[in-house]
Amino acid sequence: MISIVLAAGYATRLYPLTENFPKPLLNVGSKTILNWLLDDIDLQPEITGHVIISNHKFIKHFEEWKKNQSYSKPVVLLDDGSVDNDHRLGAVKDIQFAVNSLKINEDLLVVAGDNVVDFSFGDFIKFAKEKNTSCVMCHEENNLIKQQKTAIIVKDKNDLITSYEEKPITPKGNLAVPPFYCYLNKDVEKIEEAVNEGCSTDAPGSFAAWLSNKVNVHAWMMTGKRYDIGDMKSYEYVKNVFAENKKSIL
Repeated sequence: MISIVLAAGYATRLYPLTENFPKPLLNVGSKTILNWLLDDIDLQPEITGHVIISNHKFIKHFEEWKKNQSYSKPVVLLDDGSVDNDHRLGAVKDIQFAVNSLKINEDLLVVAGDNVVDFSFGDFIKFAKEKNTSCVMCHEENNLIKQQKTAIIVKDKNDLITSYEEKPITPKGNLAVPPFYCYLNKDVEKIEEAVNEGCSTDAPGSFAAWLSNKVNVHAWMMTGKRYDIGDMKSYEYVKNVFAENKKSIL
């Protein structure tokens, strides 16, 4: 299984902090957002390598970052060629770009590079292996406004997704989906079909939503918290949380 970190965004809501610097390399506590993710993912025995997808504007920052890393699995950097927010490829096409460029024929763990979690990805990977399907994470979200700004699913007693809606006006359930996915290799091959059928290419969850209408997709209930760093307020908040709880955080 290859881990793919989506890190090609421009984080315009964090300007001027990210105007000339990538959000995944911002520090949270003692290390970068990217290192918080990879430090755990690299420990998982199923993972054979990491791919970090950047844009052309920020690739050199990741190249400098890589010089100081010593992960046990190889780290590959990819430049998707985009130079500004208006011409970005989008998360779904970035996944496709990575798979085609590197000729990847393994299952994928796909994570957004602007999130920090306080739990391990290990149980999620094991869950996906047991189900032998593509899988997403989920967590309870009972705030209607927040539900309307994210993906909401309904799952049955066996964790099979029965409904998957992106930003629903009237949500059918209360399980929100963060941007972490396990994809079977055979399902990744369906990205082109999804795009041709009108699947949005910007949000990473768009492909998972499309896929759930074609094949069985299961959902794993998160065992901890996930912190989405979208703007300055959320960035300051997560820095405070990790500073206060640095002894208990992974």
